[in-house]
Amino acid sequence: MSRLRRMAAPLVLAVGGGLLAATPAAEAAPAACDTTSTPYTYVVTYQPGTRASAVDRELAAKCAAKVAYYPEIAVAIASSRNADFQQKIGVYRAYSGGKDVASAASARTSLGAVRTLEDTKSVAAAGDLSAQQWDMRAIHAPEANKIYQGSRAVTVGVLDSGIDATHPALAAAVSASASAGCVTGAPDLSPASWAPTTSDHGTHVAGTIAGKDPAAGFTGIAPGVRLASVKVVNDDGYIFPESAVCGFVWAAKHGFAVTNNSYYVDPGMFFCSREPGDAAAYEAVRRAIEFSTRHGVLNVSAAGNSGFDTTAQTTDPNRPHPVDSSCGILPKAIDGVVKVSAVGYAGTKSSFSNYGAIDVTAPGGDFVQTPPAGEGPSCPLSATVFGGRYGSKCGTSMASPHAAGVAALLASRFRGAPPWLLARLLEGEADVVKCAATETACTGPAKNNSYYGHGLVDALDAVR
Repeated sequence: MSRLRRMAAPLVLAVGGGLLAATPAAEAAPAACDTTSTPYTYVVTYQPGTRASAVDRELAAKCAAKVAYYPEIAVAIASSRNADFQQKIGVYRAYSGGKDVASAASARTSLGAVRTLEDTKSVAAAGDLSAQQWDMRAIHAPEANKIYQGSRAVTVGVLDSGIDATHPALAAAVSASASAGCVTGAPDLSPASWAPTTSDHGTHVAGTIAGKDPAAGFTGIAPGVRLASVKVVNDDGYIFPESAVCGFVWAAKHGFAVTNNSYYVDPGMFFCSREPGDAAAYEAVRRAIEFSTRHGVLNVSAAGNSGFDTTAQTTDPNRPHPVDSSCGILPKAIDGVVKVSAVGYAGTKSSFSNYGAIDVTAPGGDFVQTPPAGEGPSCPLSATVFGGRYGSKCGTSMASPHAAGVAALLASRFRGAPPWLLARLLEGEADVVKCAATETACTGPAKNNSYYGHGLVDALDAVR
């Protein structure tokens, strides 16, 4: 028997707050692997520096096939039919969101039901829509557009359900060469892989960031920048850890200045860094985000639509497990990610918006904050995927791209600025929103409170 095959089982170590497994020994392939059951995709963590060949050997020995390996962060994406694959690898090293969902461990049903509170009305792309864009006026985007619309050297990655690159507001903005499908956990460059299929969520987000359609009178925040469609949402509305890992690594390798993340990683809501299974997902996503940050990407994320204080939760509403300080909603729980709450037309926190650890706030709409006639629907107006039309959606999903658009203007002005500086500029130039006397759950000083963070993002201040 070789020395490698005699080596002990992998040792799990606590490193930097996350769980890290020592590189496993290669083992003899089992006599038989399951070849008929449903395959599930897993994220698998390795010790930094692990070579692809070692990954291949271990996965083959433990009844899995490699989908992708990201040596920069030592995370593999693997597919296995074996029900015991996670146990074979180690329950702190491997996790499958798809298997978790299939076992009915998740209460999630779809992207639309959980993340986006849609106003189902749609308006034709005719006439001047600018009067209905109250959200843009709230952050002074029209005035900013007259001064500066951003640089084509800046790319904003929209990690979402795909962007309709044929939409008149987006056709000039989407970069096909910078786009990829990441649903499987491995980047797919074919246009079909990053185009929307069952959801127009990503198209709506993209329009807010950089859309421009003079014929319709529609303009986003930074129409001069480029957009990359990075599809991480599958046709059932889920964003599993492998998709997020692929998306953040893709952003890092392709020089994105900003990413928008209007989602949380499924099937959470909360992943706990010390729990079996969860630990692998948390660690894999953490590594991918931190890799992107080190490579100059500012990641912006929606706070969520559950209406609670994320810092005070003790249970996960999606999966029945306790939540403590070792748990977080991904990706926003990771250091360096800008967390965005939502406000409605009146400028106060949207009734559905999460709060707690908030960096900035932005327009996300609210059905109970109704604009006057002629100023648009309660939910922000943007592009939709069907027939080049426009529609409205509410949610922190809509607030986040407003912040990402302003960040793109800052990245355009200050080319090469590191993510921490862009975040500080975004916060520093935000308009202060104080806690109202009636907002008893809102805590903290005017310039950094639990509802609005450092304040409402301001596009005009970003360009002058």
